[in-house]
Amino acid sequence: MKRSEQKIFSDIYEKERKNINTRLENVFKKRKPRSLYGPSSYIISSSGKRLRPLLVLLTAKSVGGKFDVAYNAAVAVELLHNFTLVHDDIMDNADKRRGRLTLHKKYDESTAILVGDSLLSIAYEYLLKDCKDNSKNIFTSFTNGLVEVCEGQALDTEFEHRRNVSLDEYLLMIKMKTASMIKMCCEIGSSLGGGNNENIKAITLYGLNLGIAFQIQDDLLDITADEEKFGKRIGGDLLEGKKTYLFIKALEKAEGEDKKALLKVIDNKGIRINQINKYKSLYQKLNVIDDAKESINYYTKRALKPLYVIKNENDRNILIWLADIMLKRNK
Repeated sequence: MKRSEQKIFSDIYEKERKNINTRLENVFKKRKPRSLYGPSSYIISSSGKRLRPLLVLLTAKSVGGKFDVAYNAAVAVELLHNFTLVHDDIMDNADKRRGRLTLHKKYDESTAILVGDSLLSIAYEYLLKDCKDNSKNIFTSFTNGLVEVCEGQALDTEFEHRRNVSLDEYLLMIKMKTASMIKMCCEIGSSLGGGNNENIKAITLYGLNLGIAFQIQDDLLDITADEEKFGKRIGGDLLEGKKTYLFIKALEKAEGEDKKALLKVIDNKGIRINQINKYKSLYQKLNVIDDAKESINYYTKRALKPLYVIKNENDRNILIWLADIMLKRNK
């Protein structure tokens, strides 16, 4: 891909990201009570990359539509995404999100729960604005995405109380918890853009596999990223005893004392801060950081392969470019 082409795509991304941010800011401006919509504005105003709404817009355009047909749906998926983050942070008792206090830490847990509920409700309100003859399909995609996210979150929570979790079980969980929403964004965007069944199916496969790669990348960043850029503590998954791709892979490969050290993470429900470097070194020794990179590459290739159905080269290339941006992020 030419550098000039990348610059054009980057300019489109920044322009539309600002457009989405403006629309999100306007969602809560005139709503009352402020005790509800002030905290809602706080969570939405964080410096997210807005990847999911951008996927809605770009997939709508990729099948011959215009951005205008999908702006409200783009806002809806970002509201839905933030609903999941608010409740996820409560369940994890997380202190920070994107470098700022999580909602339940800045306000209180009751406020955070109510804000999450309102984000979901208003997401449906905005989605309805873009639905016309295809409203049943759009709402089915949106609702199925939400149901799968909840099921994935339930599995993730269940895994915390299990000693053994296989890599296949983990991949199923992230397919629901993370990839289902990215898949849903692509399905809704290509449907609103007027895509035919072949286009919608192919672009949905792009979203599904991209979402799996995205979550494995997130697991990798938790142990390899720069903490200041990442916006949260490095090694947080190990501190909480989470069974991530890297941890499960390490447990599969480890023997002797290395395996005992990993099993202690499960038995102790996490590690101490001063042990993070020890376990990072163990991951390096077992080569699971490279394993994760190989898996990210595998699912990325599976994501890009179906895009041949997009006839317009620029529309196809910008989705390839966006996948690259999503998987080379540092936060």
